[in-house]
Amino acid sequence: MMNDNPIFEKKNVLVTGGAGFLGSHLCERLLADANVICIDDFSNSSMQNIDHLLQYPNFEFIRYDVAQPIDLDAFEELDKFKVKFQGVQEIYHLACPTSPKHFEHLKIHSLWANSKAMLNTLDLAVKYRSKYVFASSSVVYGSVTEDHVMFSEEDEGKVNHLSPRACYDEGKRFAETCVETYRQVYSIDAKIARVFSSYGPRMQLDDGLLVPDFIISAIEGKPLVIYGDETLEQSLCYVSDMVDGLVRLMRSGPNLSLVNLGSDQKLKMVDVANRIVQLTNSVSQVTFEKPLVFLTKKGMPDLRRAKENLGWIPLVRLDDGLQKTIDYTIASREMLRFGRDY
Repeated sequence: MMNDNPIFEKKNVLVTGGAGFLGSHLCERLLADANVICIDDFSNSSMQNIDHLLQYPNFEFIRYDVAQPIDLDAFEELDKFKVKFQGVQEIYHLACPTSPKHFEHLKIHSLWANSKAMLNTLDLAVKYRSKYVFASSSVVYGSVTEDHVMFSEEDEGKVNHLSPRACYDEGKRFAETCVETYRQVYSIDAKIARVFSSYGPRMQLDDGLLVPDFIISAIEGKPLVIYGDETLEQSLCYVSDMVDGLVRLMRSGPNLSLVNLGSDQKLKMVDVANRIVQLTNSVSQVTFEKPLVFLTKKGMPDLRRAKENLGWIPLVRLDDGLQKTIDYTIASREMLRFGRDY
């Protein structure tokens, strides 16, 4: 069932977690042909990510926790988008903490993002007959084994629902159940993107995220810490490719409801760390420490469904993506230091 509300000029698109790493890039991409409503509570994000978007008349930021009931009519700043008459045509639900270092302090936020916030945003989709894309995670596939590293959408994962990180891992599984149940009951065009590891500008600094932490350490001449050993592997998809995948998924027909998005190129994190050392002309060395709870061994995505149905593959080369991330991190770090000094 499609949205029958009239569209006056541009479609209205809601992005939860829109001030986060992935969300801010998505908002930026969508501004070309949509009114963008960005909602974020800054629990694991930053105003700095969207500062440059505030100048656009078709961008509106609302500081709000979507785990609370959402009534868009209550926000007068959205009157310019005629939400009361036009509604919302698309909803991207990205709001969920992903901080390895601060995971313990954000457990309830994670739990709510994958439960209350799911129901609240899906209820909005029902109200407005919006298309809906949920950013799930590769963690739903469970642990990697020696003979099972590549995951396809048909694979049924196995996750410990009582583990220290179950609010995220099992939370994402429950969240997917919410999406599929609303599809079945309310006939909305709701989709699930299983997002594999991404990187790029605007990742939180000093947050336990490998790539930005590597870069900061390399710049400062400090050891690049890998939370694991030399065998730690994962894929890395540059943020612009990931955003393109999410947009293509939103534009796809109602028959496509689940797709992997990520890079299927396996990378050793020690090689990535050493490449960052080279690109920053650093004298740093790589060291190894005990794994963080939130950092687990991740598998690779089988991308056949994304290639066949979305015409999508990651295009940005690792060196190019790392250089852009390094340039941003240096500039961002200098800006933060400048802000403190003056």
